[in-house]
Amino acid sequence: MDDLRIRAAGPEDLDAVLAFWKVAAEGTSISDDRSGVERLVVRDSESLILAERGGDLVGTVIAGFDGWRCHLYRLAVHPDHRRQGVGAALLAAAEERFVRLGGRRGDAMVLDRNELAHHAWRAAGYAPEPQWSRWVKPLTD
Repeated sequence: MDDLRIRAAGPEDLDAVLAFWKVAAEGTSISDDRSGVERLVVRDSESLILAERGGDLVGTVIAGFDGWRCHLYRLAVHPDHRRQGVGAALLAAAEERFVRLGGRRGDAMVLDRNELAHHAWRAAGYAPEPQWSRWVKPLTD
């Protein structure tokens, strides 16, 4: 793990991140475009956290904090780098960020069908809350 570098993404990273998600992330979102990710980074320059190994992007997580709750999105690790501690390092960086900002609890958006992710989140100490259901409404077409 000595060669793993964790850092915040900058505007110069956005195209690489979007290409990375096509390989490493399960599914896509309405906001998975350059303007959506650019808005995120402009609004909160430390929210998109990258993991690099040998200069290559190997993982991402979005650690969003709205002043009240801590939200985790887009935890993705390149298939060739899974089960090597990349996801754990990204979550540790996100959680450190949340504590620094005064956050007290993190929640993660995880696809129901992504069983591999369920195992990773459980290993990191997260658990589903069956009493809650996620309701969504697209705000644009």
